[in-house]
Amino acid sequence: MAKVELKQPIVQEISENIKDAQSVVVVDYRGLTVAEDTQLRKALREAGVTYKVYKNTLVSRAVEGTQFESLRDVLEGPNAFAISTEDATAPARVLAKFAKTAPALEIKAGVVEGTYYDEAGMKAVAAVPSREELLSKLLGSLQSPITNLARVLNQIAEKGGAADAAVEAAPAEEAAAAEEPAETPAE
Repeated sequence: MAKVELKQPIVQEISENIKDAQSVVVVDYRGLTVAEDTQLRKALREAGVTYKVYKNTLVSRAVEGTQFESLRDVLEGPNAFAISTEDATAPARVLAKFAKTAPALEIKAGVVEGTYYDEAGMKAVAAVPSREELLSKLLGSLQSPITNLARVLNQIAEKGGAADAAVEAAPAEEAAAAEEPAETPAE
């Protein structure tokens, strides 16, 4: 069997992984301990991200003609690839968070929804909250005016009942004061 025939299934696997991907992030994993790498893989798996190490030449062939072709420029040295098909910012968020505790991990570049980002751009992408967080903030913003309105109406109803009692008591006091004779000054 020729070498090309042996490598073709791997190129096909990479192509399948990136076919429906929303983002692909390239990282340099040199310097990570086995325990750190295991912890990183677990965190990425929980976020729904595929994390694999491939040969750069095979990745270069697989991304040819795709939206991820711009990553070919950073394919030097040992690289790992974080691929997400669900949440476009998940790989960047998880990797950036992990890089704070393991400085050996270096984010090289990535493509998020068809746009190429260098290392600084990926840090900016990592700062974007997840879709769920953004939706919960939006829902909170939409609910806030309604909640405030309900609170104000409740307070008005409570005070309105007390104000009606005060209004009824005030005329009675005025009537009693009018019936009492005015004090005459002492001579």
